[in-house]
Amino acid sequence: MSQLFILVQHLLPHHLFSRLVGWFMGHRLWKNWLIAIFARRYGVDFSEAEREHPEDYTSFNDFFTRRLKAGARPLPDDPGVIINPADGAISQLGLIDGADGQQIFQAKGHAYSCQSLLACAAKETEKFRNGFFATVYLSPKDYHRVHMPFTGKLRSMTYVPGSLYSVNPTTTAAISGLFARNERVVCQFETEIGPMAVVLVGAMIVASIETSWAGQICPGRGTRGVERIDYNDARQVKLKTGDELGLFKTGSTVIVLFSENAIQAEQALSAGSIVRMGQALAKATRQIS
Repeated sequence: MSQLFILVQHLLPHHLFSRLVGWFMGHRLWKNWLIAIFARRYGVDFSEAEREHPEDYTSFNDFFTRRLKAGARPLPDDPGVIINPADGAISQLGLIDGADGQQIFQAKGHAYSCQSLLACAAKETEKFRNGFFATVYLSPKDYHRVHMPFTGKLRSMTYVPGSLYSVNPTTTAAISGLFARNERVVCQFETEIGPMAVVLVGAMIVASIETSWAGQICPGRGTRGVERIDYNDARQVKLKTGDELGLFKTGSTVIVLFSENAIQAEQALSAGSIVRMGQALAKATRQIS
């Protein structure tokens, strides 16, 4: 069955299929029925949401990107804590390594390079050599807004076109370089502990990816090439730990990168750990003002 699932993905027209599903999920006519079935199937906890009833939402997509009640995801008081950016499960985390110090582990037998993930010049990825990464998988039932792991200033945002394979564990274990092949939005920040990248990876039936400062980024707006926007102090976007960074319409993956020796990961976390937004992912290795 796993092999059949992978084969179907290879054959499907990813973007057309995903956009059709997105259109279907955006329609009002069947939204109460869809929401009720989905919530029952995946055990969605409506008590956490600002709007607690299916009829309160204008569409399935509106439900899927629901906001939580204030205080549902408390943030740590310690300014040196790096938080998980989303609800989900740790797919992998650890050191960026390999012979060149720039390989990110995906699953047994599979890795990919920082350069291929970030879609930038090789010299730009040097800052993440021998650094730290964490990959968080958002399953369909999870809260689908992504938050800032650590306070920082946005330095660039890059839209990278690509495929839309599923990012569930079965596909992650089967398709090499998956996260560097899928459509994604790469956000690079300057923080008090050095550079940080937050990568929002698209997936099968993800209708769109949005950021809090630029709105909808995926699907691409009129071009299929890589699009990069640089930000400086005159065009400043600064987000604090826990601020909303973006959202997915349907489940996907967030990858966070830090430079060498900038942070120390929480020892209790490993591949498969269930996490919530706001939960500690790591701690800065130096005092934060």
